[in-house]
Amino acid sequence: MSSSNFPFRAHRANLAALAAEDRRRSLSPRKGVDFASNDYLALAGSYALSEALAAGLERGIPAGSGGSRLLRGNHPEHEALEAHAARHYGSEAALFFSTGFAANAALFATLPQRGDLIVHDELIHASAHDGMKLGRAGRVDARHNDAQAFDDIIARWRRGGGTGTPWIAVESLYSMDGDRAPLADLAAVADRHDAVLIIDEAHATGVYGPAGQGLAHELADRENIITLHTCGKALGCEGALLCGPAIVRDFVVNRGRPFIFSTAPSPLVAWLVRNALEIVANEPERAARLQALVRRAETRLAPLGIAASGTQIIPILIGDNARTMQIAAALQAAGFDVRGIRPPTVPHGTARLRIALTLNVDEPEIDAMVDALAAAMTAA
Repeated sequence: MSSSNFPFRAHRANLAALAAEDRRRSLSPRKGVDFASNDYLALAGSYALSEALAAGLERGIPAGSGGSRLLRGNHPEHEALEAHAARHYGSEAALFFSTGFAANAALFATLPQRGDLIVHDELIHASAHDGMKLGRAGRVDARHNDAQAFDDIIARWRRGGGTGTPWIAVESLYSMDGDRAPLADLAAVADRHDAVLIIDEAHATGVYGPAGQGLAHELADRENIITLHTCGKALGCEGALLCGPAIVRDFVVNRGRPFIFSTAPSPLVAWLVRNALEIVANEPERAARLQALVRRAETRLAPLGIAASGTQIIPILIGDNARTMQIAAALQAAGFDVRGIRPPTVPHGTARLRIALTLNVDEPEIDAMVDALAAAMTAA
């Protein structure tokens, strides 16, 4: 064998290029006060979910499923969760996946057909992009949160001879910008063009809407609306629930390769998610406390010239990759877990700090983090 680093020469070169652009990533342990996680309601390590876990084990619910849902992997806990989720989110049916990424991949790879068109927000999640690449429909991006742009693209496609179904794909609350989609306007666009509106509620589930039903709760019972609710953020568990008309569930069960050929999620996790939904519904004070923390952070950040997003996700745009990571490192050294976000996760030139507010922090910790941020930004 030669000494030319065979067989991974291209991979080494790629990593070196990332390092030269201050974009190479590495895994690091969690430490410091949590301003980075998506555990918005502090359920992940809560006593309430620990109690539910113990109760599930006492009931004999298995940790593993032993197979795909279409073989022996279909457990009563999966079906109990799906029935509960459909009622909770106001949809006709629900289907449980092991992760939000898997659910998005299955959705976009399976439902849009050849001759259809997917019009997606330019900032939509990577999992949606990967699902679209596996599918057969055409796809085009639209300006972020611009309902008229979606309307214009579909109208132009129709004039050009498009006869299939348009699919509009957005997130209700964007994970790196913290802003909300104009859902009512997008639903009107979908109605005008006989389109289906897909709404990823990942960062709104549990935090917004009555009983934590999300920002799209008023639209959920419509025939042309599909919502996705991930369970690994505010719900403190893992997995995702695809909610919508029963035909959507049935079609994915029959045609969705990522669903058909995957081992079913843990029945014990399905039990935990069902308990998490009940906790969120029965304890609205959790979401109320989070909103109070959002207001506190916005008040403290305003003198630094940092605009409010109005949500628990507060982006602080820096621009330069190296300076972004320098400021993040200074905050981490001061005891605050704030992460820098660089391309390709965000567009080039928009490297940022992503402040995520959760019930794992209190107001004095927010104040101390803002003070450390001000010092770090001055020094960088």
